[in-house]
Amino acid sequence: MRRPRRRAAAPAWLALALSGLIGAAAPGPGHAADADTIARGKYLAIASDCTACHTLPGGKPMAGGLPIETPIGAIIATNITPSKTAGIGNYTLDQFSAALRRGVRRDGQLLYPAMPYTAYAKLSDEDVAALYAYFMNSVEPVDQKPAETKLPLPFNIRLSMAAWNLLFLDGKPFSSDPSQSAEWNRGAYLVRGPAHCGTCHTPRNLLMAEQSSREMAGGDVGFWHAPNVTSDANSGIGGWSVDELVAYMRDGHASAKAQAGGPMAEAVENSLRFLTNADLRAIAVYLKSVPAIHDPADTRPTYLWGNPTDDLAKIRGVPLPGDHDQWSGAQIYDAYCASCHQDKGQGSFDGRLPSLLHNTALGTTNTNNVVAVILQGLRRQPDVLMPAFADALSDQQVATLGAYLIENFGNPAAKVTADQVKAIRAGAAAPNSTLILGAQIATVAAPLVVIALLLGWIGRRRSRGENASDMG
Repeated sequence: MRRPRRRAAAPAWLALALSGLIGAAAPGPGHAADADTIARGKYLAIASDCTACHTLPGGKPMAGGLPIETPIGAIIATNITPSKTAGIGNYTLDQFSAALRRGVRRDGQLLYPAMPYTAYAKLSDEDVAALYAYFMNSVEPVDQKPAETKLPLPFNIRLSMAAWNLLFLDGKPFSSDPSQSAEWNRGAYLVRGPAHCGTCHTPRNLLMAEQSSREMAGGDVGFWHAPNVTSDANSGIGGWSVDELVAYMRDGHASAKAQAGGPMAEAVENSLRFLTNADLRAIAVYLKSVPAIHDPADTRPTYLWGNPTDDLAKIRGVPLPGDHDQWSGAQIYDAYCASCHQDKGQGSFDGRLPSLLHNTALGTTNTNNVVAVILQGLRRQPDVLMPAFADALSDQQVATLGAYLIENFGNPAAKVTADQVKAIRAGAAAPNSTLILGAQIATVAAPLVVIALLLGWIGRRRSRGENASDMG
């Protein structure tokens, strides 16, 4: 699907509305809004990638139900259609804003920050109003309640999020930096706010809050790894041009650099490819300015590893072992990969099937994405397809193939193990038992500490009273 051209004098959201990508439904009862505001709201909803979390594959848009895996268990995405029985149809604008920017539901209960309200807190009042107009007037109501989120103690006590918010929620809307250009400020607003890039790309502390001192230094989404996108030349995107970053966000592919997979492919599919070129460039300009954070393991840019290697001649005429787990990496590559990626890993001649050389997926020491792509494949519009090999290859075969790819086309310091493959094949990361146990101990210990302090205070008061009595 080609991105429509924008009229020079038209705002981005209006141009998309006129192009047909963003249409406006007739205003619903009680929530009247003009077509331009609704179109602007839809553009912001796309930029915010609401679909990724709030729509089940094959399900009704925004009806919720998707389990979002976290280190403390699965959080079930809610229905955010304007249904008055199952969604947000009864929300006022103020209540919508409170949920979006402060994580407070209409009933006063606190949301979990799997809903990135810490980023949406940066949204302007005008953009929140536009989003409200879109959801209330242009999203189809779905009267179906998703399952309830059930987390272990103490995380099932939503009131505990109040303390978390006091520590980590910066509720101040985005403020422009007058020392920077308008383009930079637009990019900063999109990255920190609607697009909430840091939700995936910024590492988190023990309390699962983003580490502000390590903005965009790389994070984990289940078993997928969101890479470092700071300005560092080796670990990040310092060697990428603005045009390459724009192409990657729009198309999911940058020649001789990278291709999107997993959650990033979803972001391209559902969100980024629909943004205007001006907004994509603004995002790229801002990311290029994020302070560099370097990983000592990265001794060269992650996209500069690999040399053309052809081991296939060595295996011609060599009988394949009867035990498939004993196949060599070259034999597995020849059987499953070479027809698309070619004998030397150079990819297809037209560039549609990526080269394995100079590929960030193989140049980083975190190999989870390599394993996940082999197991799950890639599907991205309009015509990007890599088949999944989870049913064809065993854990050992995937590990052998991964090691072969890395040794020949990537960073030889990286490793792939059969246990790693087994864990990723099983699905999303299991809940962090250490984190849960620590929180449970703290839940029990905190009241005991308070009681001990209170008893100590009472004891000191009595002692002072007795001393004063003796002196009298």
